[in-house]
Amino acid sequence: MADNPQKAPPRERPLSPHLTIYRWQVTMIASITHRLTGMALSVGALALAWWLVAISRGPESYEMFTAAAASPLGLLVLFGFAWSLAFHLLNGIRHLFWDFGYGFDKHTATRTGTLVFILSFLIAAGFFGAAWTGHGAYLT
Repeated sequence: MADNPQKAPPRERPLSPHLTIYRWQVTMIASITHRLTGMALSVGALALAWWLVAISRGPESYEMFTAAAASPLGLLVLFGFAWSLAFHLLNGIRHLFWDFGYGFDKHTATRTGTLVFILSFLIAAGFFGAAWTGHGAYLT
């Protein structure tokens, strides 16, 4: 049997949709950020462990930790940890409402996603500001 010359050549199968095809939306960014903040919290737990070990080892170790935490990079890491904690908590509450069937409307999901970003930044800035100014018993 010879091949049918009328047969069209096989077409390449389309690839599954990817990030370059979709338009970026608040809900999409919030979902990706939720995963990233979860990973950041795992890394932040290591910093908390370092802090606890430094406290238990004595003044010299604690001094070394506070010097690292008070550096510009350390402050950025601490703020990032505070923001990650606030974002992950608020977005987790948002997901909990979704589990109960609330907030799936497109406009509601976009509004709550935007609200999570804004509130998480304000909460982190508030706690970080309180600690920085000494109202959180951070500076004595």
